[in-house]
Amino acid sequence: MSDHPRAQQRTRPTDNDVVPLRHPGRIIASVVLLIVVALFVWDAAHNDAYGWDVYASYLFDTRIAEAALHTLALTVLAMIVGVVLGAVLAVLRMSPNPVTSGIAWLYLWIFRGTPVYVQLVFWGLLGAIYQTVNLGFTEVSLESVLSNFFWLAVIGLGLNESAYMAEIVRAGIQAVPEGQSEASKALGMTWWQNMRRTVLPQAMRIIIPPTGNELISLLKTTSLVIALPYAGELYGRSMDIAYAMFEPVPMLLVAATWYLVITSILMVGQHYLERFYSRGSSRALTSRQLAALTDAEGLPPLNITVEDPGNPRTGTARTDSGYDSGYDSGYDSGYDSGYDSGYDSGYDKENGR
Repeated sequence: MSDHPRAQQRTRPTDNDVVPLRHPGRIIASVVLLIVVALFVWDAAHNDAYGWDVYASYLFDTRIAEAALHTLALTVLAMIVGVVLGAVLAVLRMSPNPVTSGIAWLYLWIFRGTPVYVQLVFWGLLGAIYQTVNLGFTEVSLESVLSNFFWLAVIGLGLNESAYMAEIVRAGIQAVPEGQSEASKALGMTWWQNMRRTVLPQAMRIIIPPTGNELISLLKTTSLVIALPYAGELYGRSMDIAYAMFEPVPMLLVAATWYLVITSILMVGQHYLERFYSRGSSRALTSRQLAALTDAEGLPPLNITVEDPGNPRTGTARTDSGYDSGYDSGYDSGYDSGYDSGYDSGYDKENGR
């Protein structure tokens, strides 16, 4: 019975021993880079030009901490303006109306085609262009409004950011298959219900990653609001202190450290947001899906691993480099039953049994 085809079928070939390809060039390059980095760190630690004593004394200075809060406020407020206005522009850009679509395209062309520094300088000079607004029956003075450089910075950064957010939102919405919207309309959903329940939840998987990058980029772009001029943010306040002490290098390091800490926190938040909105795109298979795949293929795939196989309702399968007990159980229960009922009968007939 050892030569029975069943025994031969149950015996799986052993995996080939794969010898990894060696890359000596990579090892040499890595060693050279480590040596260069170590030499730079050693030199910077013993170089008096960096002013590490000044750096340590001003790293947690109250003026720097307050400027960091102003930077965060600028970033959050400008991002809110950018996201809201960008979503509106995205809808207008996709509108079949040529007037609204053309106006949205003109807005994107202007704000994406000119440097943000030039735009901020323009917003700073807006008070010299418009002192009053004539409404016909009265004149409204704009001096108090246009002299508040903090809000001018928020408006300038927000309008610039909205041009980029409009393209991100438009790309995310257009990435959702049209059949999803057609199915929602067939169920009687309104346009807003379709966007809120069908399109946007799927589009967020595409919108969130570049939006997080835009938020981090906007945080660093706040250093340009000194063009208004507004010097209450992190970079401007650090340079004010540096110019008073004639120590620009350590104060630049202080500002850079705060920027790194804030961006690191934002990157962690971006990671969890991406994981939250990517729940529907997981490659996990339920136990029932794995059983159906086994029946269809005849053999379970070798890159499947069953998680929690004891519970058929919650058990899932993930792609893996090998297989475990869930794989073998599907092999025994699914493949062998068809093997016994189908293969043996054909084998007996073929051999005259």
